[in-house]
Amino acid sequence: MIDGSHGYRPALGTFVRTGAFDHLTYLATPYSHPAASVREQRYRAACAIAAVLTAQGELVYSPVAHGHGIAVSGSLPVSWEHWKRLDLRMLRACDSLTVACIAGWQESEGVQAEIAAAEDMGLPVRFVDPCGNTMEDPR
Repeated sequence: MIDGSHGYRPALGTFVRTGAFDHLTYLATPYSHPAASVREQRYRAACAIAAVLTAQGELVYSPVAHGHGIAVSGSLPVSWEHWKRLDLRMLRACDSLTVACIAGWQESEGVQAEIAAAEDMGLPVRFVDPCGNTMEDPR
């Protein structure tokens, strides 16, 4: 139902408060690893951080939360090389990059490529700890 306090944005197909901006952040987390148990742990961490940020009112896109089930169900590759086309396309649709500083983020080819791409695009980059709290740039 549309009333005076809400507007309709057909381009997004969502109801938003008048004047609200649908800022979308891309959540970068490590994923690829030879061990399936590590990938599962990283998937769960990405979901937990995305949940915290979402509960705080943020709009979050997590490529790991999106792709993990697809990769497992389709027995697809789990490498950055396989997923980078989709991930970079989704990053271009976002307004900022949020880097989750969980185990493996500094060594992750994908996370480092996402940071470089976001900086090249002029997107703001912020860093969060495993609980979703904003932190200083640890680089």
